[in-house]
Amino acid sequence: MGETRVDLQHLLEDLRDAYPGALEETILTEVVANALDSGATRLRLLADPVGLTLTIVDNGSGMRRRDLVRYHDLASSTKTRGHGIGFAGVGIKLGLLICEDVVTETRRGKEHVASRWHLAGRHKAPWKWIPPLGLVPDHGTAVQLKLQNALSPLLDEGYIEGALRRQYQPLLQPEFDEVLAAYYPKGFEFDVNERALERQSARGSEVSKLAVCLARKRKPVAIGYLVRSESPLSEDQRGLAISTFGKVIKHGWDWLGITPAAHDRIVGMIEAPALAAALTLNKGDFVRVGTRGALYLGYRKAIQEAVSQQLSRWGDARESEDKAGRRTMRPMERDLETVLVDLADEFPLLASLVEQRAGGQKRLPIGRSEVADSGQGLLAASIMGGAEGLEETGIAPTTPQEPSTIQPSGQGMQGEAQRESESSLGVAVVPGPKARSRPGRYGLTIRFESHEGDPDLGRLVESTVVINDVHPAYRRALASRSEGYHIALAVALALARLAVPPAEEHEFVTAFLIRWGEALDGTRRRSRKRP
Repeated sequence: MGETRVDLQHLLEDLRDAYPGALEETILTEVVANALDSGATRLRLLADPVGLTLTIVDNGSGMRRRDLVRYHDLASSTKTRGHGIGFAGVGIKLGLLICEDVVTETRRGKEHVASRWHLAGRHKAPWKWIPPLGLVPDHGTAVQLKLQNALSPLLDEGYIEGALRRQYQPLLQPEFDEVLAAYYPKGFEFDVNERALERQSARGSEVSKLAVCLARKRKPVAIGYLVRSESPLSEDQRGLAISTFGKVIKHGWDWLGITPAAHDRIVGMIEAPALAAALTLNKGDFVRVGTRGALYLGYRKAIQEAVSQQLSRWGDARESEDKAGRRTMRPMERDLETVLVDLADEFPLLASLVEQRAGGQKRLPIGRSEVADSGQGLLAASIMGGAEGLEETGIAPTTPQEPSTIQPSGQGMQGEAQRESESSLGVAVVPGPKARSRPGRYGLTIRFESHEGDPDLGRLVESTVVINDVHPAYRRALASRSEGYHIALAVALALARLAVPPAEEHEFVTAFLIRWGEALDGTRRRSRKRP
């Protein structure tokens, strides 16, 4: 009889590599996320360089004895996909890689228990019950990491504070209090070595608030700000970050698909609590396919419009090509329309670019999900911009309270007069006042921009594929008079990220190029009528 053995160390190392940042920062981020999920309002961190220990104590709901037993199983989790921002206690489990041992103490009601855990080899991670150390006074959970390296950054107070501010910036900024109050009504505090972290407002030469609304809803579902600096910012400060429940998920400009002309002088943050439903299982990224992917793409579209609107006010938006260039691209765009129609049945998310509806509306093909039965509606923006290009999806926020009940202070949304007042204050509300419905042209448009050093041939921004005209491959295509094929390939690669999971991108590109070749040859495939 054979025996299945698990290389625990290799498993933990693979899990570590799934996160983009340093291991120490991942440990801190995940410990805080699990504390927030437990309902904690305060997190105390005590770094002791002499004793080589980092002690983290929260005042959350704590765990029962049976929960602590399951906590030591590397393959077990009480987390549910689409709920919360923590992942399977992974912070403590990764701590086994850099610690001599990990002590966990938890208290819930009359149950007060503790354990000691360590990695004893590639295949063994034994733990045992120990008497509680008294780290938890009333209720909650405490972990004490006994570090192997005396120079570990987890023993540095400055490093700990910097990591907390990077990863949980909305919790430390007053601008987000009103939207996060629905989830953390008592607020949340960080104490590092008995010192409360000071809360700081966004600072810069120009600060503009953003309130993102979906469809005809007047209350924002996401809020944030953009800051323009007079001098260039450091590399790690640039870009727009997006967070959910106070945890920063993405940072930079790539995730949004918009790059300002002065990208080195603009920074911002958007908090969208309902996007927790679209997080991947490890809560480190957003799902890009299926119902949850459509939710993310809808929010991304609305945020794109809000950011583009503010950049235009600042005179920073990139200008589209001239009319002559547009006329040159129209034949290519017509061919692309035919290709998209043919592919829409096989790749449903592409239907959002081609489906025609009364009044020019476009709709993401979103079905019902397991959270749709809660009866709470969440709206997803379409990829194409119509007068009312948004439809209800049935996906609800992950807590009983509605984030949309919170409005930024001083920003009433009752009628056009107040909308105009908000605009004068630099608050971007998306979409704007309801306009007369008008027929909309479906399909893609093509635009050229220069992005030095960008490895991508092109990227999808709303319903436009932006071609990088300084890419070496594009210059070679111009020299060989094959720019048409280059543009088609760039469009295929850009759409692949919308249409399919990463593992299926090659098949999508192949199918796209086949349809494109048929369109150029004059072959018109009759697409099946969608039910």
